[in-house]
Amino acid sequence: MATAKKAPAKKVAAKKAAPAKKVAAKKAAPAKKVAAKKAAPAKKAAPAKKVAAKKVVAKKAPAKKVAAKKAPAKKRTPNAAFMKALTPSAALAAVIGSTPVPRTEVVSKMWTYIKKHGLQDSVNKRNINADEKLKSVFGKAQVTMFELAGLIGKHLK
Repeated sequence: MATAKKAPAKKVAAKKAAPAKKVAAKKAAPAKKVAAKKAAPAKKAAPAKKVAAKKVVAKKAPAKKVAAKKAPAKKRTPNAAFMKALTPSAALAAVIGSTPVPRTEVVSKMWTYIKKHGLQDSVNKRNINADEKLKSVFGKAQVTMFELAGLIGKHLK
């Protein structure tokens, strides 16, 4: 809308500048109109995109609210494979205990042991520095937390 107001102002300015030369002003005015028309769509297109972007954002917000309302209605059931109690090997039993526990609890107990003994690397927290008990489980002195579950799986039956 701002560009529409500017275009009539240019016409008025052109007519005031040359009131004696009406013919010259009329010829100059159409040229200015063409230039204004070429410039105007470019200026109008940018604000239109901003308005469209605002509308899209406004539409996405209610969709998230609807999804949030649906999520609590459905209760997640745990996968039976994760909840099955598995017996740890002798090396792993030295760290977490010898009682059969689910895979999820094994990982939790491993992290409890790691944090209790301060085995997380101080520079890179993703690395775990193994002590004597963990070296027998991991097979090496340092392991990343992403390898942890895979290495533990070898010691569960």
